[in-house]
Amino acid sequence: MQEETTQKTIALVFKSSRLTADVLKKAMKLYLEHRRAGKQATHGKISVKELVGQGMGASSIEVTDNNIKSFERVAKKYNVDFAVKKDKTVEPPKYMVFFKGKDADVITQAFKEFVKVNEKKRGRVSVKEKLAEFRELLGKDKNRDRAREHQKDRGQSL
Repeated sequence: MQEETTQKTIALVFKSSRLTADVLKKAMKLYLEHRRAGKQATHGKISVKELVGQGMGASSIEVTDNNIKSFERVAKKYNVDFAVKKDKTVEPPKYMVFFKGKDADVITQAFKEFVKVNEKKRGRVSVKEKLAEFRELLGKDKNRDRAREHQKDRGQSL
C-alpha cells in the first residue's frame, strides 16, 4: 500500500512562453487550491438563501436565547447546515434557526447538547469572582501579620 502512495503521479498541464521556477510554483499553487476547494463541503452557518437553494426543504426552530453564537460550535460538530435570522420586531428579539428538513433528528440532538453545555456554564462560579475572594482573604492575613510584627518590635527594649 505504501508503494502505491509513493508511486502516485500528477499530470499538470499549463501554457507558458518560458518555463521558470516561479511559473511552475504558481501553477502548483493553483492546482493545490483547486483540490482544496473541491474537497471542502460547507457545513455550519450559511445564508438563508443558500440553504433554501439546496432544494431540500427548510425547517425552522424559534430560539429566544441571546447566546445563539455558541450554538455554531455544536452545529459544526454535527455537520449541520443552518441559517440564523434575527426577528427584531419582538422585544426581546427572537432568533429563527433554519435547517434542512432531513437534518431534523441531528439538529434536535445538537440543540440538546447546546442546552446541556449552557446549563453547565450557568452553574459555574467565574474565575474572576474566585480570584477576588482569594485576594480579600490574602489581604486580611497580610494586615494581621504586619500588626503582630509591629507589636513585637515595640515591646522589645534594650
